[in-house]
Formats: sequence, structure tokens, C-alpha cells
Amino acid sequence: MLLLVGGFLLLMIMGVPVAVSMAVASVAYLLIYGVAPDLIAAQRMIAGVESFPLLAVPFFILAGNLMNIAGVTGRIYTFALALVGWMKGGLAQVNIIGSVIFSGMSGTALADAAGIGTIEIKAMKDHGYPVEAAVGVTAASATLGPIFPPSLPFVIYGMMANVSIGALFMAGILPGVVMTLLMMLTVAIFAYRKGWGSDTPFSMAKLGEASLEIVVVLGFPVLVYLLVLAGLSINAAVGVALVVLVAADWYFDFSAVMALMTPVILIGGMTMGWFTPTEAAMAAVIWSLFLGLVRYRTMTLKALAKASFDTIETTASVLFIVTAASIFAWLLTVSQSAQVFSTFIFALTENKWVFLILVNILMLIVGCFLDTIAAITILVPILLPVAAIYGVDPVHFGLIMTLNLMIGLLHPPLGMVLFVLSRVAKLSVERTTMAILPWLVPLLVALLLITFIPAITLWLPQQMGLIR
Repeated sequence: MLLLVGGFLLLMIMGVPVAVSMAVASVAYLLIYGVAPDLIAAQRMIAGVESFPLLAVPFFILAGNLMNIAGVTGRIYTFALALVGWMKGGLAQVNIIGSVIFSGMSGTALADAAGIGTIEIKAMKDHGYPVEAAVGVTAASATLGPIFPPSLPFVIYGMMANVSIGALFMAGILPGVVMTLLMMLTVAIFAYRKGWGSDTPFSMAKLGEASLEIVVVLGFPVLVYLLVLAGLSINAAVGVALVVLVAADWYFDFSAVMALMTPVILIGGMTMGWFTPTEAAMAAVIWSLFLGLVRYRTMTLKALAKASFDTIETTASVLFIVTAASIFAWLLTVSQSAQVFSTFIFALTENKWVFLILVNILMLIVGCFLDTIAAITILVPILLPVAAIYGVDPVHFGLIMTLNLMIGLLHPPLGMVLFVLSRVAKLSVERTTMAILPWLVPLLVALLLITFIPAITLWLPQQMGLIR
């Protein structure tokens, strides 16, 4: 076990990519110790990606890319500006609200940072905000992407932990709301201390229009319910309500109603049993294509091809990490690393909450060095059995793990959001890191609340009967 982990860390220090480091260390361990036939390496790597839930990965990535090229990000920004732009530190608040909406479509922090984050940073710089402030709030709000449903890390975790992905999606809603409120409070404090003003005049008309869009979205399930009461089947009721919604959006040209409808469609479809979370990813792609090709007509064949190739590239890198991490995690399992780790932890403490503190510290450190997907694939087989002994709910543990690893995306040496925003803002990695540091405070506060108040995570899936 020490050779396996040591070889992996040595290759990482030498600058070898994470996936290659795991694959080489695993194959070397197999050859040296002969714990299994050589062919097992190929078999385990193939088995790692031979999973129905993993089909969601390329479709959610494609949906995020399609939303970016369909002009939806600009409409989300306009909507958020009307809703909260009049507050002190208005564009920083817009940044957060925009990320909340976009997170309901993309499922990844990188899509958020590279998509709507690009618009928000430019707007904040143009309005006189320090570039560091623009980068900091964009980085912090990008972590909302994988917390609000849908979420790629939840898909990977659900597959590895054999946990309902639908329950994980539902469990992310209240923690996402808590994170949003804490970040908005942080912006208000910064605005007060640094004298940030509002960035758009208060307009009751614009605020009313933005509020009306929220009412329209909330009215969709109400209309479906009333149509069912009137005697229509659920399928017919949803179809009629969708036709009414599209007609109203076409007539009034709402800024973000169709974007806001994305999580409603996905969550509603999963709740009613129309499709699984994996099939929901395909539904997100179909909805994105409808918006880009039919509703807004902003998607060209050239842009569609680019989005497809970008998706192929990203999916290949993600699944390569999964394949390499699969054999690495399998070797850790057969070498009884989980038992060694559990014995070590029990020697330190028998208290559940102390265990969770130790896990948070471990994952915050791991998140700085390992890719999110690799970290989930490696750590779940080791940590989840120990968490079960302490009585930690696997859905709750999934939220803790995901949020820790999202914070890791903001750190060097492997924080991908850090590098994306460094390129977007044309700042050095060092300056970008310093800009992000103050915004870790609300994220860490949210992490503590989610860790020590499990009801924040578990209440909604329990109410929906997804977990007991």
C-alpha cells in the first residue's frame, strides 16, 4: 500500500498528470507484488467506466456548453441585474444570483466560471470594481454549480457509493441556498467596508418584471396541478402547461424564464418518475437545443460543432481520470486500506463529530492536490465504510465531500477554477489566489453548518421519500 501511494505522490511531485500518475503507480504495484494477473488492470479500468450513471457526464457537460453558446448566459445576467443590481455591491450580488441560476443547467463549477463568469468579471471591471474583487466573488459563486442540482460530482459519488443520485440532487438544494445567503451577506459586508454603491438605479418596474418571471416559473407546477384536478392526465397537463409557457415567453420575451425552467423540468421529471437522473442529463441537452435552435435562434451549426468537440475533449479527460482512479481505488480496497484507516481513526476518536472534523481537514488538503473526480473515486471506498460505522448518512457524507472538493478547486496547485479565472481575468495565479482567499470564509462557514447540522442536507430528500 505504501509503495502504491508513495509512487503516486512521487509522480505527482514530478509533474506527471494525475490520471497518468494513478495508472502508472497501479500497474507498477501489480507487476512488483503480483497481487493479481496483469490483465486485471485493463479489466478494472474498463469496469470503472462501464456504468449507466456515467452516461450523464457527457450530456451534462454538453448541456452546459450549449447553454453558453445559446446566449442564455447573457439573459441570466440581465435578469439577475434587474433583480439585485440596485443593491450596494450590485454587480457582485448579480454574480452570485447568476451563478445560482446557471448552476441549475450546467452541473459543473468550470462551466459556471468559464461561461457566465466571463461576462460577470468584465462587467464588474467596467463598473470600476477591483479585478481582485471580481475574481474572488466569481470563484466563490462558481462552487454553487455542483451543489445545486444537477451535479456531475453527485453522479460520480452516487455511482461509487451506490446512493440514489436523485436523493443527492435534492439534498443539494438547501445547502446551496445556505451558501448563496452567506455569500450575499459577505458581499454586503464588503460593500459597506469598501464603499461599493449600487450599479443600476432602483426601478420598481424592472424589479417587478424580474419578480414576475419568478412567479411565472413557480406558476408552472401550479398550472399542471390545476389541469390535473380538471381531469387531464399528468402527461397531458404538463404538455399543455409547456405550450402555455413557451407561448407566454415568446410573446413577452422574458429574460430568464426558460433558463429558470431548466431545474424545474429536471427535478420535476425525476420526481414524477419520467426519467432517471442519467436520463435527465439528456433532457437537459434537448432543452438546451430547443432554446438555442428554436426559441432564441442564436445557435449556429459551427457553434454547435464547437460545443460538441469541447464536450468530447472534456468527457475524455474526465473518464480517463475515472478509469485510472478505478484501478487505483480497487488496489487500495484489496490492500485493506479502509480497514487500516478505520483502525487508525478509531484509535484517535470514537466521536462522530470529531471524525467529521478530521474528514473535512483531510478532504480540504486532498482537494488542493487531486482532481474532484479522482478524489471521489479514490476516497469513497476508503472513507464511506468508516463513515457508516460512525452512523453518518451516505447522502450527508456526499454533500460534505463534494463541498470540500469544490473549495479545493479554488487552490493551487490543481485548482481548475483558479486557473480558468486567472486566464479570464489576465491575472497571475498568485494574484488570483490572494483574491480568492477572503471568499473562502463564507464557504468554510457553510461547510461547518452543513457538516454539523445534517438536517440542512437530509430534510428535503426525506420529505420527498427518497431516503428514510
